[in-house]
Amino acid sequence: MNWLKNWVKPKLRSLVGQKEVPENLWHKCPSCEAMVFHRDLTQHQFVCPHCSFHMRVNAKQRLDMLFDESEYEEIPIDAAVIDPLKFRDRRRYTERLKEAQARRGATDALAVAHGNLGGLPTVVAALDFEFMGGSMGAAVGDGLLKASRIAVERKSPLVVISSSGGARMQEGILSLMQLPRTTIAVEDVKAAGLPYIAVLADPTTGGVTASFAMLGDIAIAEQGAVIGFAGARVIEQTIRETLPEGFQRAEYLLEHGMVDMVVHRKELRDTLIRVIGLLLNKGPDAMATKAEEEIPRLTPPAADYNADLAPKA
Repeated sequence: MNWLKNWVKPKLRSLVGQKEVPENLWHKCPSCEAMVFHRDLTQHQFVCPHCSFHMRVNAKQRLDMLFDESEYEEIPIDAAVIDPLKFRDRRRYTERLKEAQARRGATDALAVAHGNLGGLPTVVAALDFEFMGGSMGAAVGDGLLKASRIAVERKSPLVVISSSGGARMQEGILSLMQLPRTTIAVEDVKAAGLPYIAVLADPTTGGVTASFAMLGDIAIAEQGAVIGFAGARVIEQTIRETLPEGFQRAEYLLEHGMVDMVVHRKELRDTLIRVIGLLLNKGPDAMATKAEEEIPRLTPPAADYNADLAPKA
């Protein structure tokens, strides 16, 4: 048996030639457990075609989905000071950071790019959950400040897509300092009279929720996304009550006025284009207003009629 297995079988393989089959051709849906072919999954923008479960996507995939013809210019993000607290748990923070950088091919958990959405120049910043859970450290704070400055310089709206577990614990108090820094970045965009749109993807939690993710002029949540500050289990243990079904899901937050709309991923790009056009006053209503201003007034305003009808002294 060993002779057949160790000599005959390899000899036949070498004669016939056996192609290696990739292991990632099929993906199992975490919700309905259906097997989805990888091409079908890509075609449906990583949404299960059977149950519409929205799978997580990385920052580059986000940018490719949103920009016109997937064309954009990515803005490099400077690396922050590495391991300022000399943090170590089971492994050193420097080891975890270098591993994530090598695996993702990125400096940190944020990707910033500018391009066109429906022909409208837009700056987009997207958090990558695959990079240390999309956690927010000093580099992410610097990246959001850079994104806001570019948006102001280019007079473009800013769209931030959050998918994060919150502040990066390995940077301690320095990560918490990014909450006011990112808030300042958002306020700079608003002070320039430009739209700031927050897209809340799964998950949006912790310090990200407590800062820039909930400050959008319009808050758009992806279908089924988990959005909150503390985890549901922590809240249940604290208040000692059973939370309602669907708690912290996007649909629950929409019912309670925490987000403006819940959008399917395939409709997200068109929704952003429509919202940006309205906030920039570029839509049909703006053209109608401009036309009305150009039409000469043929009749005096109502105040003049009242003046003519009023009794004279």
